[in-house]
Amino acid sequence: MDPSRYAELFRTESREQLSVINRALLALEQGEAMREPVDAIFRGVHTIKGMSATMGYTAVAEFSHELESLFDKVRAGDQMLSPDLMDAFFAAADALEDGVEQAREDAPMTASMKRVLERLNDVAGGRSTSEFRVVKPSDVLRITSEQPVPVEALDGPGMLITVTQSANVLLPGVRAFMVIQRLRAVGEVAAAVPTVDALQAATTPQRFRVRLVTSAGESEIEQAVRSVGDIDAVTVERREGSSAPSATPVAPGGERRAQGRRVTDQLGVDELGLPADKGATPRARHVRIELSRLDTLLNLIGELVIVRGRLQVLAAGLHAPALHEAMADATRLVSDLQTEIMTSRLVPVGQIFDRFPRLVRDVARQLGKDVLFAIEGKEIELDRSVLDEIGEPVVHLLRNAVDHGLERPEVREAAGKARAGRLTLAAQRDRSSVLIVVRDDGRGIDRARVLARAIEQGLVDATTKTLDDDTMIRCISHAGFSTAETVTDVSGRGVGIDAVQSKVRALGGSLEVQTAAGAGTTVTIRLPVTLAIVRALLARVGGERYALPLTHVRETMERGPATIRQVQGRDVLVLRDEVMPILRLRDVVRLPMGKDEAHEEIVVIERGDRRAGLVVDELTGQEDIVVKSFDAVRDGASLFSGATILADGAPALIVDVGNLL
Repeated sequence: MDPSRYAELFRTESREQLSVINRALLALEQGEAMREPVDAIFRGVHTIKGMSATMGYTAVAEFSHELESLFDKVRAGDQMLSPDLMDAFFAAADALEDGVEQAREDAPMTASMKRVLERLNDVAGGRSTSEFRVVKPSDVLRITSEQPVPVEALDGPGMLITVTQSANVLLPGVRAFMVIQRLRAVGEVAAAVPTVDALQAATTPQRFRVRLVTSAGESEIEQAVRSVGDIDAVTVERREGSSAPSATPVAPGGERRAQGRRVTDQLGVDELGLPADKGATPRARHVRIELSRLDTLLNLIGELVIVRGRLQVLAAGLHAPALHEAMADATRLVSDLQTEIMTSRLVPVGQIFDRFPRLVRDVARQLGKDVLFAIEGKEIELDRSVLDEIGEPVVHLLRNAVDHGLERPEVREAAGKARAGRLTLAAQRDRSSVLIVVRDDGRGIDRARVLARAIEQGLVDATTKTLDDDTMIRCISHAGFSTAETVTDVSGRGVGIDAVQSKVRALGGSLEVQTAAGAGTTVTIRLPVTLAIVRALLARVGGERYALPLTHVRETMERGPATIRQVQGRDVLVLRDEVMPILRLRDVVRLPMGKDEAHEEIVVIERGDRRAGLVVDELTGQEDIVVKSFDAVRDGASLFSGATILADGAPALIVDVGNLL
């Protein structure tokens, strides 16, 4: 095995384990039952130790071994927990993450690793003295091909689980050990054949058995095993007797039966784990693929959508029934392909959200505040490109909420609130958009303080007495604006909301803020599910056409004699007893006035609970457009979120509707 081939897989798997470790540390610090989080931390560190040892990353393996030994003492009750030790454990998790990212063969421990070991030595009273030896790939046992399987070790009550790995599994020993870890989460692993240590050292695909004492059902066990990935077959059989389990009967066609359940053994191996047919080819269920390949597919389908639109325009002018039929089939196939590619890029927001509890914990501890942090909607999916970009804005919002929003415990108590502030990060679906909401129950934004600082910086007129929501958002989003009296590690530099607003606009989204004095603040980021291909309404103004994303379009109408009225000298739209402001796209894009306003059309646009009527010369239809970035002219960046090529080959600018409201 060439370990360098699997370096990125090692880091990916290690990051997952580090996420588990951080969550368990938070649970341990918050006073949950100690056994479960300590076991989770121990298993996570042990998994990283095994993977790094297999890869030849000696420094990470040795550091993990020291942590594992210390957590083993905690688990056994020989080491008492204290706030200082918890801080050292969190620092150790950070150092381990740093080591994983920099891991390479024969590399020494990083400076952060050495500092943490010294700190643990001071706090916990000494490092581990237990022996540790890195298992090199050349030293690994040939498990399934050289060792007979002692099936007697599986004798006893419980669930007998047989797991067959895919023939193309990467790091089979690591994956096998992860199966054992998943099973330990649902019950007690009474025996494993081959042994857990032997499985962990394996370099070839494995077929192994585990006796699990558990109350979990067969489907739950199978799901736990398959969640590891690269699993070709799983059988789960309930054992009640004390005799050694006999071979599972094989039905014609290679199908095994256990407790009435049918499981296909696709590797075709015998009871010793040896291949029964060396020519058998397994069928993989999952394939790891680089994100750059998905980006290329997305670009190609985008170009294909443009060509499809062009062909539709050309075919429409021809009287050829067969051509139209073929064009309809091609259109359907391109649409299906587009949907599949877009869906393959969707990732649950939980992959980003899972790192924020640790962030909130560290900031709250630094500021001396008690915070109850909750995450909702982790299963909501976003395009990978959007998800990668949204992490930084959310970090700014969470830090602002803890620093500016939530009060210190004694202040909250004096105000009749619970000592611990509540902070919530939520993801929600809203039609074709996703909402990222950061909500706290703190003091709310101090409008008077914002007004004073805005006047001081010349953002509003000195005669201004109060700030409405729009003006307040504009002020706090201004570069360099901050109400902090001093600059700290957390805030005071005026880059918080400004950075959020800039990033959200670049993603084609919008930012909304709701606040009430003494009750808290809610910041909502509205984002498109994907940035690449969107459905848009096409509008003409003069000789130019513009695209309006349908995510911001509520309805359209022709201009009638009673639709636009004057209120206090300003044009407004009256629609079903609702009065909303009027915007003219001509004025927005700075084109001269048209000659005939009687035939204008109105698009009702919306962002959250704000609406307006956008007046255009003509609506020319709807179209799937491919969003392309472009270099905007001066003062134009806030008007347009991108550009596109229409079906007839003409370019069009995409209006940033969210910025108009």
